[in-house]
Amino acid sequence: MVFNPELCRNESEVESKLIVQYLLPELGYTSDSWYQEVAVGSIRLDFLAFAAQVIPFVLDANSPLSVVMEAKHPKQNLNNHVPRLRHYLTSLNVRYGLLTNGKEIRIYQKVQDDIQLFFQCSGKDVEIKIEQIKDLIGRNSLGEKQRISQSDTQISQTPQVNIKSFTQNSYEQNKMKIIAVYHNKGGVGKTTTVVNLAAAIRKKGKRVLLIDLDSQANTTFATGLIKFDDEEFDDIKDSNVLHVLQSEEFYPILEVVRKSNFSNPEIDVVPAHINLMKNETDLNALDYSRLILIEKLEQVGDKYDVVLLDTPPSLNLYARIALIAADYLIIPSDLKPFANQGLINVKEFIKAVNGFRKQIRKLPIEILGVLACKISTNNQFIKHTLPKRIETITTRYGLDVMDTIIYERDDLAKCAEKIQLIGNMEIADPVSVLDFKRDSTSAQEFEVLAKEVLQKIGMA
Repeated sequence: MVFNPELCRNESEVESKLIVQYLLPELGYTSDSWYQEVAVGSIRLDFLAFAAQVIPFVLDANSPLSVVMEAKHPKQNLNNHVPRLRHYLTSLNVRYGLLTNGKEIRIYQKVQDDIQLFFQCSGKDVEIKIEQIKDLIGRNSLGEKQRISQSDTQISQTPQVNIKSFTQNSYEQNKMKIIAVYHNKGGVGKTTTVVNLAAAIRKKGKRVLLIDLDSQANTTFATGLIKFDDEEFDDIKDSNVLHVLQSEEFYPILEVVRKSNFSNPEIDVVPAHINLMKNETDLNALDYSRLILIEKLEQVGDKYDVVLLDTPPSLNLYARIALIAADYLIIPSDLKPFANQGLINVKEFIKAVNGFRKQIRKLPIEILGVLACKISTNNQFIKHTLPKRIETITTRYGLDVMDTIIYERDDLAKCAEKIQLIGNMEIADPVSVLDFKRDSTSAQEFEVLAKEVLQKIGMA
């Protein structure tokens, strides 16, 4: 088969066209010797290929040699992904790692507690270099290296992982996944994204929990939980996310959660309240404030598949709590100049949060990408301006852009503005766009987004 790097326009095509269709077969790996979307603990690998198939399989120094293969967007700088590959190889005691964006192919080898680059070529030269690549990480070559090295290699202390860890039915791939949705710039479509993504994932059969951590309570409104027209009848002020965060012993999530019928099937929502704002200072003084959400989410780990955390558009405590608790991060953005400039603050905030995560023995949060949303449907904009703005995200800010794009359409506004009449009162009664108009383009976009997100977190 011939490989053409120009046909790889996104990360998925790098995976399918370069790795699955070309490299793995050329290197001698058959379908029973490689796995895709592998979860080992909190680590998620794009591909893991084995020199030999042994059941039960154990990752240690005497295992058949293996290769981690990581695919990135063609516009991504591979230098930005070397630290994570280093973490994968050293943590799992895997000896070889291939890193590619389609335009460039690199192979690294683990050397003690570090990795070293020992092969590099351009994507257009891969056919010329394929025999050299085979000699390095081909299945037959690794098998021969295994036979030579087995006699003088000491068994590592790496925890044993049975081959069942690499199947789609594994516990790690099915355990609850926590996704924060965050940008410190407001007005970028965050709330619309969160609630409709939650609905789309729920319709795919996943059990979804939505937690509102923003004192503006936009997600609480958007999921139809504000059923009062006068603050005197406010039934949320005495049981909301603030109570979850304030108490170690009381207010477990299952006592505070509310059923929301803005989507069918229903979604569980932990509401927010304006009182979050005035209680931030007191909450910040509590030693456990940054960790309490982690603990309480662990208590419902068998109740939900996906948890979505809606965050305030700021650098405050509640945003920090969300990013500390989450496994993954989506950064919604309208890609306008101010939102783009805000990505600098977002990256610095993530860096600070990851520093804290390291102290509590949590891996860095995994960024699923910048999600383009509230995007104009103007043809000239889509044709000329949008590609430039997307390229800016990858080249200037070093962040992946998700494949899905959410455009600004009338249906998204109309479904959020639905009301019901109760006596003489008009009460907000929003529904998800998937329930408002199932066959609409907006609904289809969120279905595609849900599929992309579930694939990225290993739950597709």
